[in-house]
Amino acid sequence: MQHQVTLAQAVSYTGVGLHSGLEVHARLCPAPVDTGIAIVRTDLPGRPVIHARAENVTSTLRATTVEEAGNKVFTIEHVMSAMHASRIDNCYIELDAEEPPVADGASLTYFQLIQKAGRKEQDKERHEIVIDRVYRIDDEETGRFVMVVPYDGFRVSFTSVNPHKLIGIQYEDFRITPETYEQEIAPARTIAYEKEIEQLRQMGLGLGGSIENVIVYNDEGWINPLHFEDELVRHKIVDVIGDLRLAGIIRGHVIAAASGHALNTALAKQIAAAQL
Repeated sequence: MQHQVTLAQAVSYTGVGLHSGLEVHARLCPAPVDTGIAIVRTDLPGRPVIHARAENVTSTLRATTVEEAGNKVFTIEHVMSAMHASRIDNCYIELDAEEPPVADGASLTYFQLIQKAGRKEQDKERHEIVIDRVYRIDDEETGRFVMVVPYDGFRVSFTSVNPHKLIGIQYEDFRITPETYEQEIAPARTIAYEKEIEQLRQMGLGLGGSIENVIVYNDEGWINPLHFEDELVRHKIVDVIGDLRLAGIIRGHVIAAASGHALNTALAKQIAAAQL
């Protein structure tokens, strides 16, 4: 029997939000059994709690947003990814803004914060989602899809497709362990095309992005050094791990072709609904 796990102690981090550009203080705290991952908006009256569950997803525009009782938080996929890879069942994430800090633009900062906090086993059985059949979401117009099939462990196989000749098709396949995640996946940062940046900022997005937390490319090449030659597909794996944590801790093999937050969270909803 696997027991639920929370953090052994609270840890804090301060930075700016990727899209809002606002300074935000984040605190990851232990939580009781069956809490799940719950985000506490300490900047709002009554400190409302937003549960990071698939049913609460309300937007997937450039990030994953969850909302509960009219209160929302967005760009949660990186911290959720670190929670999933670390197999943390219960945690309060306290934020004094509507977006967690972008940190390194990946999930490594959050993964290391969790490692610093340590793990505390709790006196109740874990509700691991053991995939026993195929779950699949397709975008028939584009051919993109994401699915999960039975597998003894947690594995992700991802194919990213980018029309830019600099990037093209990238593929990676990882069995997700804490060690593999920290070394091969968590350092992979979000990506932006230089010509899109101004348009995003006019939409009020990407205001906290910089070459310190985003890898940027143009028609000539990469503006900043890469952590991996195929950093794009590895960051896509960061995202799908985080988005699927909205369904719970999964045991299965995720297979994806060019999926993004919309398909990922639709799959998380499908999986979560099947558990009811």
